[in-house]
Amino acid sequence: MAALAGGIIALVLGIIGIIIWWGYFLKALMAAVPAMLILGGALAAYLGFEEIRDKRAAESFDTTGSDLKGEVESLKEEIQELKKEKETLKEEKKEEESES
Repeated sequence: MAALAGGIIALVLGIIGIIIWWGYFLKALMAAVPAMLILGGALAAYLGFEEIRDKRAAESFDTTGSDLKGEVESLKEEIQELKKEKETLKEEKKEEESES
């Protein structure tokens, strides 16, 4: 409730302040807009540069290496072994439940 009252008071004072100091508000706005455009443009340029670097790095990455293929094959084998182990554990659990 206190936040609501404080927010309403700040809103009213802000509106009164803009009306009273309209000239100063426009000067501040004239100073802030170019600064925001400069900072926003610099940020956009930096992000664009990083995107280009990431694309080049992804293109130069060689996924045909034998090390990567070998690792993929070993992981596939491990998955198959884990599936078999899971099935045997399920069967053992069913047998235990049927015995009880």
